[in-house]
Amino acid sequence: MGILNVTPDSFYDGGRYHHAEQAVEHGLRLEAEGADVIDVGGESTRPGAQSISVQEELDRVLPVIEALVKNVTVPISIDTYKAPVAEAALRAGVHMVNDISGFHFDLELPEIVAKYQVPVVLMHIKGTPREMQRDPRYLDLLGEVIDYLKEGITRAHRAGVSEEQIVIDPGIGFGKRLHDNYVLLQRLSELQLLRKPILVGPSRKSFIGKVVNRPPEERLWGTAAAVTVAILNGADIIRVHDVAAIKQVAQIADVFVGKNSDWS
Repeated sequence: MGILNVTPDSFYDGGRYHHAEQAVEHGLRLEAEGADVIDVGGESTRPGAQSISVQEELDRVLPVIEALVKNVTVPISIDTYKAPVAEAALRAGVHMVNDISGFHFDLELPEIVAKYQVPVVLMHIKGTPREMQRDPRYLDLLGEVIDYLKEGITRAHRAGVSEEQIVIDPGIGFGKRLHDNYVLLQRLSELQLLRKPILVGPSRKSFIGKVVNRPPEERLWGTAAAVTVAILNGADIIRVHDVAAIKQVAQIADVFVGKNSDWS
């Protein structure tokens, strides 16, 4: 899954693709590099980020989505937790919803996903982006993440979302201390008890930067290491900025988990 942020303030690529023309060019580049899905987001969810209005988010994402639908062949995902944004994006041709709140912020979103019968990513987050990194603490990290995801899955079922359309995400960097992120990657296979595909998004995040002591622009190889660990421990989908490089990492890691037989 290739990341396409059409925001002025995302932690790594904020402002690079804020204009529709630049965003579409980057979307085409992501497809050419081998992205299987392009994830379009119009609101930054970095730590400390302020929420924006539905209209502002729509103004950012709809022109990009409308152009991408005409120019790319891979599925497009909308990264939003707001039901009105998701519905407008789905009407414009989006194929998937990526909800950082796991159906906890906007209780109308499950109905929208069920109405359009599209895949949905349910992510764990502790708090909101604005305050999620203010000393987040857990008594039982994996247990609390799993219970939160179970609740999202239950809400999906109640709304009529098809079982096979649900993907789960432990929410690396979303209300987690440094050590929590490494524990989640190390114990990722425990999420398999939920019997859903697992998405992981470690790309260039601060839990990497704090170890390698590098800014986001210099965290590609740290991301590659995190992606390798994630795949070896059960990740099915990887959400990244650097598709060309990380696709090679994923192809090699897939050999070790039996998902890539091209070497034989």
